[in-house]
Amino acid sequence: MPRNVSSLRPKIGSIPLCILTACYIIVFCNNTFWKKATDYLGSGSGPLWALYLAMVALLVAAVTPFSAKYLIKPFLIFLVVVAAVAAHFTDTFGVVIDSDMIRNAMETTPAEAQHLITSDFIVHVAIFGFVPSIFIGWVKVEHRPFMRKIVWNFLAILASLAVLGVCSVTYSREYTAAVRERRDITKSFNPITPIVSTARYFLSAGKEASIIVQPVGADAAVKPPMPPINKPRVTIIIAGETARAENFSLGGYQRETNPQLKARNVVYFPNTTSCGTATATSIPCMFSRFGRSDFSHAKAMGNENLLDVLAHAGIDVAWFDNNTGSKGVANRINYVDLAGSKDSRFCHDGECLDGIFLDKLDEWLSQVKGDSVLVLHQLGSHGPAYYLRYPEHQGKFVPDCRTPELGKCSTGEIVNAYDNSILYTDQFIATVIDRLKARSGQMAAGVIYMSDHGESLGEKGLYLHGTPYLFAPSQQTHVPFLTWFDDDFTKSMDLDTSCLRQEALSPTSHDNLFHSVLGMMNVKTSVYDQKLDVLAICRSRNS
Repeated sequence: MPRNVSSLRPKIGSIPLCILTACYIIVFCNNTFWKKATDYLGSGSGPLWALYLAMVALLVAAVTPFSAKYLIKPFLIFLVVVAAVAAHFTDTFGVVIDSDMIRNAMETTPAEAQHLITSDFIVHVAIFGFVPSIFIGWVKVEHRPFMRKIVWNFLAILASLAVLGVCSVTYSREYTAAVRERRDITKSFNPITPIVSTARYFLSAGKEASIIVQPVGADAAVKPPMPPINKPRVTIIIAGETARAENFSLGGYQRETNPQLKARNVVYFPNTTSCGTATATSIPCMFSRFGRSDFSHAKAMGNENLLDVLAHAGIDVAWFDNNTGSKGVANRINYVDLAGSKDSRFCHDGECLDGIFLDKLDEWLSQVKGDSVLVLHQLGSHGPAYYLRYPEHQGKFVPDCRTPELGKCSTGEIVNAYDNSILYTDQFIATVIDRLKARSGQMAAGVIYMSDHGESLGEKGLYLHGTPYLFAPSQQTHVPFLTWFDDDFTKSMDLDTSCLRQEALSPTSHDNLFHSVLGMMNVKTSVYDQKLDVLAICRSRNS
C-alpha cells in the first residue's frame, strides 16, 4: 500500500477497538433487547443506564481474549455481521434465536429461506454489518509486545468484570425480578444468544448423530374391528403447518374460514395446545410417545414413533411431504417428497400448493389392500409469504399482503393473506374427505388433522413463530385439531359420535395424537395409554 494511503489509516489499540465494537453492537444491534428492558425498567432510569454499562462491560470481557494479532479483525467482523443478521430477524419479527430456531434454520429449504432473504434484509445487513466491518478492516491495530499484551488484556477483562459486578450488585433486585418475570429480555441479547444457541445446536446434533434408535411397541397387533366391518380401514393424518386455532371459524373465529369443513360434519377440538412453536420440535413430538412435559429432541431421535408402532402391527404406513421433511419421523417407512415436484398446476419457484397431494393420494388409495395409514405433511400457512399458500384467484379476503416483507403491509392485509391460506387448507382437507367418501364401498376411512404450531401476526410485536414455549403467546401454541370418520369407520370402532362432540370440548394437546391414532386403528400394544386417547371414552368396547 502506498505510504500516502497507509498514512490515512487511523491507528487504534486492540483493547480500544474491542470497546468500540462492543459499544456499537450494544447500541445499534440490540433494539429489541433495549425496548424490552426499557418497558420493564423504565426509560432513563438508573437500572437501565447501569444495564447499558454492564452489557458493554460483558461484551468487552467476552471479546478481549480474542484480540490477538491476525485474529482480532476476523473475530470482530464475525461478531458484527452475526449481530446485524440476528438483529434484522429479532427486530422485524420479534423472534428469539434460540437453539430450536437454529435447528429450524438448519433444516429449512432454499425455497423457504428465500422468503426471508428480502431487500430489507440485504439493506439492513449492508448498513449495520458490512459498513462497520469495512471500518474494522481498514483501521490499523496497534498491538503491544506479547507479555505486555497478556497483562493489559487481563486487566481489561478484570476491569470489565468489576464494572459488570458493581452494576449487577447495585441493581440486583431489579435485574433479578426482570430475569424472573421477563425471561425474553435476556433471550434477546445479541449476539451472545445466537452464538451460544448455535453452539448448543451443533453440540446436540453431534450427540444425536451417534444415537441408536430403540424399538417402541414391538408387541403391537391389530384387534379385529367391530362386526360387520371386514374391509380395509384407512386413516389419513394431515399434519398441518402454521395454522392457529384463533383463525378457525370452527372454533368461533368471526370470519368464515372453514365453510367446507363445517358442511362435512367434522368433530372439532377447540382447546388444543401444541408441543412446540416450530416444526422441528412439534412434528417429532406429535408422533412421539413422549408428552410435552418429558419430550426432548434426543428422545425423539432415540426412540421409534407412532408410525413405527403402526408398522409393527402390520399396518401399511406412508408419509407424503410438501414441507421441509419429516424431521426424522418417517425415516423407517415409505417416504415420498412432493415439495420438489414440477407440476405447473401447483408448483412454482421450488414450492408447491398443497393441491399437489391429491393425485398422489388417489394413486395411493387405489393400491390399498389392507389397513393403512398415510400422513400428509402440508406446507399449509407457512409464512411470511402467506400469499403463496393459495391460488391468487381464490383470495377471498382482500386486499391481501402479496410480499414476504410484512413491514410493507398493514396488519389487515397480513391477516387477509393468512386467512386466505386457512381457507385453502379448509378446501384441501374437505377434498381429502370427499376422495375418501368416493371410495366408501372399498374401505372404511377416517381423517385426523392437527397443526404443528400456530403463528403470530403482529400481536405484541411478534410475527411468525418459534418463540420459546415458556413465554410464547397463545397464537403460537393454540392449534386446530379435528377428526372425520365415515359410517363404517365409526362402526368399526363402536364410536358414539354425539359423545365425542361433547368430549371434544375438553382440553387436548399434541400428547393425544400418538394414542388416539392407535385407538382409531384398533392397535393393541403396551405403549398405548387409553387416558390419552380422545376417542376411548366414547367407544363402547373400552367403557
